[in-house]
This record gives sequence, C-alpha cells and structure tokens, in this order.
Amino acid sequence: MSKKNIPEEKKLGFALGRENYILLIIGFVIIVFGFLLMIGGKAENVNEFNEKIFSFRRITLAPIIVLLGFVFEIYAIMKKPKETEE
Repeated sequence: MSKKNIPEEKKLGFALGRENYILLIIGFVIIVFGFLLMIGGKAENVNEFNEKIFSFRRITLAPIIVLLGFVFEIYAIMKKPKETEE
C-alpha cells in the first residue's frame, strides 16, 4: 500500500475559526451573568419566609438572559468561519 500525499490546501485545521471561539466565550459570559442574577434571596432566619426569592430579577429576567446566552452559543457554533487566503 502506498501513502497518498495530502495537498497543502486539504490540511485539516480547527473546526471553528477564531471569531467563533470569541463568540463562544461571549456567550458563556452571558450565561454566567444570567446565573449570577439568580443568586440571593436567602432568609436571615430558617423559620422565616423571604419574599425576595420571587423578585422580577430572579424569576423572569435571569432565565431570559440565560436562554439568550444559549441561543447566542448556538449562533456562535453555527456561524460560518471566514475564509482566509494565504
């Protein structure tokens, strides 16, 4: 059996481009920010109920931001990397 030479053009590289990885990092930061918005609402006393756990920020805003972060991640993965001419 002979080994076939692979032309320079067909060399395999990374699956995603540099821009895609930057967008993935941005999406990850958005998701982490959403989870940070959910933090809090702890009661001072175990026997007392704290209404702060039902705030708009924790119940509505934070989950929306997390979902937008996941949508952004999907976009970052699906975005076609730019072709570079060398």
